[in-house]
Amino acid sequence: MFKKLFGKKTEEIVTSPVTGKLVQLEDVPDPVFSERMMGDGLAIEPAEGVVVAPLDAKVLQVFPTKHAVGLQTDNGIEILIHIGLETVSLNGEGFESFVKVGDKVKKGDKLVTFDLAIIKEKAKSTVTPIIITNGDLAESIDKTTEVQLKRGETPLLTIKPK
Repeated sequence: MFKKLFGKKTEEIVTSPVTGKLVQLEDVPDPVFSERMMGDGLAIEPAEGVVVAPLDAKVLQVFPTKHAVGLQTDNGIEILIHIGLETVSLNGEGFESFVKVGDKVKKGDKLVTFDLAIIKEKAKSTVTPIIITNGDLAESIDKTTEVQLKRGETPLLTIKPK
């Protein structure tokens, strides 16, 4: 009885990691994301250069160029936050990371800051995809219909693990 009750995996609510405007994945101007090659999710057109943890998680990956962070929830769900498109070519210019691999973060903790002006000038786009990279572990992924998103507050994705 107790094993069944306490062993149940609960849904994960992923809040928006950045403040900005919702962009559907199919509208992201990069086929890797728009065709869901890396997984399903949503994207955001950022209004400011701050990325926070969208939920309590462990930092799985911080790219050396600081343009992307991978997180893992206690349920094993993996989330990629990819700041801008073709930003890897900036080699970290305009990015500052506040976490490292293995860190435990709480919802709202600052992960990365970025210079929106530099990305607008030097990268393909500022659009920031938030991708569930191991969606096979999810029974369902519900997406927000809110247009204006506030970092650390607006629910973005609700993931029900299998």
